[in-house]
Amino acid sequence: MKLLFALLFAVGFASAPAAAAPSGPVVVLETTKGAVKIRLRPDLAPKHVERIKQLVAEKFYDGVPFHRVIAGFMAQTGDPTGTGTGGSKYPDVAAEFSRESFKRGSVGMARSADPDSANSQFFICFASAPWLDGQYTLVGEVTSGMDVVDKLKKGAEGSGTVSQPDKVTTVRLEGAN
Repeated sequence: MKLLFALLFAVGFASAPAAAAPSGPVVVLETTKGAVKIRLRPDLAPKHVERIKQLVAEKFYDGVPFHRVIAGFMAQTGDPTGTGTGGSKYPDVAAEFSRESFKRGSVGMARSADPDSANSQFFICFASAPWLDGQYTLVGEVTSGMDVVDKLKKGAEGSGTVSQPDKVTTVRLEGAN
């Protein structure tokens, strides 16, 4: 009887459909190194995704540098001043932490020490970064172009500050005119 139950249990799991990949809008970053496609995750961070879509529509990110790039960790952009202290004209967005883990290609919102201070800046992880889990808002994942992200000019040891950085030339929502 136990064997029959085990077989039925195993067959039930084997025939269960796999979870569908999350769907969401796709943002295309054209950079000085090539194109990067990011699937946004409104299921995880709806307010942050709406902010990014708003800023993309306003062409806020066009010409913005990758001002902080730390080898083996992440590449950060979204500050038009290039200093790491700038943002949009809109109020900051409250944290939307999730149980999702930061891994290679994860896109998260940059912030100050205040968890509710994300505004326009975001980063793309070069590698797994579990210490960010539950501490930063995960807003999407790179679906193509990680080879482009890998080519971005790296910054100074420690701070990651980049002199003469690569830039986001234009950003658009895929399928939007």
